[in-house]
Amino acid sequence: MSLTSTSHPAVPAASGVERLYAIGDLSAELGISPRAIRFYEDQGLLRPQRIGGNRIYGAGDRARLQLILRGKRLGFALADIKELLDLYDVDADHLEQLRATLIKGRARIAELERQQQEIALTLKELREIGAEIEDSIRRKEAAGRTAGRKGTP
Repeated sequence: MSLTSTSHPAVPAASGVERLYAIGDLSAELGISPRAIRFYEDQGLLRPQRIGGNRIYGAGDRARLQLILRGKRLGFALADIKELLDLYDVDADHLEQLRATLIKGRARIAELERQQQEIALTLKELREIGAEIEDSIRRKEAAGRTAGRKGTP
């Protein structure tokens, strides 16, 4: 599954009726807390049905939540994820969604590559500092051994 979906996310159950999920079922299945699901709902990323006071999620909500989790795992901001998911309904071919996903994906790659370079430089500098400290320790220990020998009769 890509960050975007080019087919309708609702998957009918074997009986032809869409499977419904309670928040606890959905959270257990996807390994996240009910609180996280409610947070995504508060952010406008999910719109479950309500029956009585209970949230009821369909297969489309489940698919949308999987895409949200993938987007988060890839490092996208919630605002970007919401924008991409909302573009699903803009046109039947989903071209706008695909184009936006491509642009955001390329930008994320560039950002990660910059971070990778910064990490490599930081590691190099830390290794150099570590080598200088080790050298300093060796010199001081050697000087201490030499000083100790001079003071003995």
